Amino acid sequence: MSDTTYLDADRQRVSEREIERATPSRSLAPVVVSVTVGSPAALAGVMAGDEIVRINGDVPRDIIEWQMAADEADVELDVSRGGLDLAFSIEKRDGESLGIDVSSAVFDRVRTCDNHCEFCFIYQLPKGMRRSLYLKDDDYRLSFLYGNFTTLTRFTEADLERVVTERLSPLHVSIHSTDPDVRSQMLKNPRGAMSLRWLRALLDHDIVVRGQIVVCPGVNDAAVLADTMAGILDRFPELESVAVVPLGISKFNGEDAMRFHTVAEAQAVVDLVDDWQDVFQATLGKRMVYAADEYYLMAQRPFPPAERYDGFPMHEDGIGMARTFEAEFHGRTDDATGVRRGFFAAVDAPPNPTAYTGLRTSTPCSTGDANTAADGATSITLRPRRNAPIGILTGELGAPVLGPLIDSLDRDDVRLIAVRNEFFGGNTGVTGLMTGEDVSRTLAAEPHGHRYLLPDVCLSDEGRFLDGLTVGDLPRVVEIIETDGIALRAALEPA
Repeated sequence: MSDTTYLDADRQRVSEREIERATPSRSLAPVVVSVTVGSPAALAGVMAGDEIVRINGDVPRDIIEWQMAADEADVELDVSRGGLDLAFSIEKRDGESLGIDVSSAVFDRVRTCDNHCEFCFIYQLPKGMRRSLYLKDDDYRLSFLYGNFTTLTRFTEADLERVVTERLSPLHVSIHSTDPDVRSQMLKNPRGAMSLRWLRALLDHDIVVRGQIVVCPGVNDAAVLADTMAGILDRFPELESVAVVPLGISKFNGEDAMRFHTVAEAQAVVDLVDDWQDVFQATLGKRMVYAADEYYLMAQRPFPPAERYDGFPMHEDGIGMARTFEAEFHGRTDDATGVRRGFFAAVDAPPNPTAYTGLRTSTPCSTGDANTAADGATSITLRPRRNAPIGILTGELGAPVLGPLIDSLDRDDVRLIAVRNEFFGGNTGVTGLMTGEDVSRTLAAEPHGHRYLLPDVCLSDEGRFLDGLTVGDLPRVVEIIETDGIALRAALEPA
């Protein structure tokens, strides 16, 4: 895993709709899911459900090409509606929003991963979950759009040309080791030995790249990790930053070579990263490499001071999240850094083309006022009073981070409720991977009438946990809050 507490995990992001579109029998045309009232597209007559056949005469391959065409003035749109072919000439200003949300980020086919990494979390999922959760992508477009990490083993000359021409930056690259043999062994793919040549090519063309190293004990730690640091300094000094994250293991892991870090091993990684930060700082003028917050918890070491994170360039990968959360909670900043929603953050979220990103900003809300039964009947549930005792739900790795913050309030009406992750098991303790089953089991043992705060990092945009349960299925009323220190502090303010 790559993070901690209210923190999300290393990410594979792709929507359910994109999985369906990977099936040859499915149409590859992007589908209009909504049209903004009063927008140029709405005024022209475009409707939800229309399939986009062409835009400005071209067939878009993904949301990137779609948005580039949609940004132009006077867009020509060919659509299919119920078997009818329609053409729209849409007059608008250059750069003005077309007003169309489409169904997916990739319109052709998601480029799937052909590596067989023993540490891949996808292989460690239980059976019976949603199909979309089992897709491994290795698509540079999703690296650009969602922050997925790509190994570059399926990267091509044509991909490089497009990235450079369209300036698709930043990209996120899984390095793991700069030793060709070790990297090939870890990916279980002979192309892993040479695919970092594409990383060198990307850097040569001034593409911003953020790297990641998943450390597997006995495989790429110790001397191999030190050699990787030296390899980065020698071959890839232009990298923006590199995250060093620990191996995450669920109870479904069947690989004998994959095991938990010992405390001593975690301490060795922290010490090695600290030493190499000094080397990079002296040589390149920046620390370059950062250990995940989870490593400091595993090593039983305090988190580095905020200034050691150099502006938190890899916050999304669990680097410095504890320190940013602390600063937000104590009011040392008025701006929330924001947290994405865990390992499968965008499984159900359609893309937001206006920002070239598939990420959506969550809105704080409360739920539990109404629950819908299986027969469709609705029952009303009363919310707890504002001044009721408060329980803050978090993953097991959240307690040591949030505990000191809550203690600083000196309030006996606020408590932490650490949710043990029995669904995934292993060392899974990040809040972003909490499931409805585990939250339900935990809440069932808690008293009625209390306020229970649930971070939105564990929910999809539709309010659904990874195991398919919704907040309406929980045995207690919960308040959903944004996953940052500012939102938590506001939720705890006295009535």
